[in-house]
Amino acid sequence: MHIISYKKIRDFILDHADAKSSLNSWFKIVDKEIFESFHDIHKIFPSADQVKNFVVFNIGGNKYRLIAFIRYNLRRVYIRHILTHKEYDKEKWKEDSWHNTKE
Repeated sequence: MHIISYKKIRDFILDHADAKSSLNSWFKIVDKEIFESFHDIHKIFPSADQVKNFVVFNIGGNKYRLIAFIRYNLRRVYIRHILTHKEYDKEKWKEDSWHNTKE
């Protein structure tokens, strides 16, 4: 899959250095895979959830959440948000216009 973009990971790591290893592992796995559907993601990431148009990945033992929009037909993963669990729980990420967009 083509991940857009690593910059969000790099920026998040600047404030949360302990997330570096987990985020880099996630990146390496997703970069090498081809997901045809959420079912394929769930086989590799059993704790991932589909929330409307987004896939939510637990990162760092559920300390962080990576929220992505995935275009399976284009083999692209758009990182929309990387949040602490506390930030995620506030649900502001659901205000993202891509959350409810029809493909």
